[in-house]
Amino acid sequence: MTVDVSKIYLLDVATGADVEAELRDAIEQAQLDDWQTKWRPALLTILQELVRKGVPFDQWPQSWHWDWSKKTARVQGLLAFRGFSIVALGETQGMAQVDLTKAAREANQRGKPLVYLDYLEVAPWNRPDLGNAPRLRGVGSALITAAVALSEDEGFKGRLGLHSLPQADNFYRKIGMTDLGQDAAYQNLRYFEMTSEQARAFFEKEENDET
Repeated sequence: MTVDVSKIYLLDVATGADVEAELRDAIEQAQLDDWQTKWRPALLTILQELVRKGVPFDQWPQSWHWDWSKKTARVQGLLAFRGFSIVALGETQGMAQVDLTKAAREANQRGKPLVYLDYLEVAPWNRPDLGNAPRLRGVGSALITAAVALSEDEGFKGRLGLHSLPQADNFYRKIGMTDLGQDAAYQNLRYFEMTSEQARAFFEKEENDET
């Protein structure tokens, strides 16, 4: 398998400096190794601290149980399922898995193909919602950008869909996706879509933020 690697830049929150990173159009064994040996221990430490502080279970990070080894194994070799990863400072900073078999639900684009963002997660040390200042900023946005760019490349005109974990609802609203409400057929998670017009606005904002 040939992996395309693009150079991107993230923000070092502590210093305000740019950090060079690799956006890779695959999730490889090195990323799964990082998840196993770095992400999981870091997340376990965070969960133990939440328990010590008496934080209610419903306020824990909602992706704490995700198993990236199983997620990638389920779709291995299936061309309609793609992965992305971001590597910086010698370790994996984020991963995403997408599905190209879904169709849009929003009234003006119903039935048209889109890229469905099945899973997206950034490394525990980059998540401000876990109580500590993140090390790097821009990982989640870079993975969204990669998914929208794939939608363009596939002829889907930037259309993107996803079910959001409640803790991420505001993030998807903030980047301009349409909230189509809770989906009873999918664990009552809220379903969001990005239209082709919203995708163009998203790219323009990303470009302006970089200048």
